[in-house]
Amino acid sequence: QLLKMKLSISGRCDLHKGLRIEISEQPHTMRQVTNIIIALQKFKQVRSTEFTDHELFNIIIENIVEGAVNLCFSALLYYRVIQCTVCDGLKKSLVQSQGTPNLLAVTLRGGNSNRSVGINLSTYTTPGCKATNGQPICLKIAQSNLYLACTKESGTSSQPHLILEDVKDEETLKTIEENDGMERFLFFRKVTGGSINTFESVKYPHWFISTSKNESMPVDMCVEEDTSRQKIFTLQDQKVI
Repeated sequence: QLLKMKLSISGRCDLHKGLRIEISEQPHTMRQVTNIIIALQKFKQVRSTEFTDHELFNIIIENIVEGAVNLCFSALLYYRVIQCTVCDGLKKSLVQSQGTPNLLAVTLRGGNSNRSVGINLSTYTTPGCKATNGQPICLKIAQSNLYLACTKESGTSSQPHLILEDVKDEETLKTIEENDGMERFLFFRKVTGGSINTFESVKYPHWFISTSKNESMPVDMCVEEDTSRQKIFTLQDQKVI
């Protein structure tokens, strides 16, 4: 048996009637149970039983909704791989830099198109819920163990950067769990207009994979508000492998 809370919500919350507690015989999902527990824990921390509409709304949004989002990404399961090449909004292709752990964005002409690296885009499922920030993915250089990772230098307060990291055991990326240290490889892929892609870091929200407007510069991260860099990409020659 589970406690079930009911709030009377219309144009405004009917706070004078308070909360009504019922005993329910109906089965509940684990997500519903988690949401109820989170809400009860929050209410226990509030000294007064009288809430303004604004205070009650904030409690629900900050705890029930955010708790559900965290639950969605507590475990990501490997789903499938799409192999493709990637171009930025200025038609620059991604090219592997020689001697450095970076990708460069370069305009390729004529017979140089084969310099563009193949990218394996691995998608993940989020059991029991729908991802709202985009499709969780990781990206690696095809026919290699080099994965794109968003990270900071240890012990510094520097901004996040994009690097290529050699993953010795790729099985560790088959299932990614919350706080297992693998979030640096995850990005939210969001597609608009059918072909415009953005890639937001899961570990560092609001930081996006981006390219410089100049030629042959490293692919890196930037904040969403940075208009000096390209944050949109198109995927070419896609195929499921």
